[in-house]
Amino acid sequence: MEDRVRFALEKLLNVAHGDTGQSRRVANFLLAWWNADVHGGFDLTDLADLDPEICEDIVTVFTFIAREETLSYPDAYKPEIVQIIRRWRPHVEID
Repeated sequence: MEDRVRFALEKLLNVAHGDTGQSRRVANFLLAWWNADVHGGFDLTDLADLDPEICEDIVTVFTFIAREETLSYPDAYKPEIVQIIRRWRPHVEID
């Protein structure tokens, strides 16, 4: 993963840990990447409710995802994703 993608992902993770509407929308994006079947998808109309800088980070990460041959989430960020699941999807069992 390129540094610019890693930086964008880490900024999105920081936003998703918050307690705002933008945090929820960013969490939806990240969790859709993690496992859309379990956590739901990402509504593209939510982009209209995000700051432009956050949208740019989403585009950066989305472009990275689209160019990868296999869709996988970077394991190094699993602990943060688990925290986001606990915050935004408390009803979901974490394995």
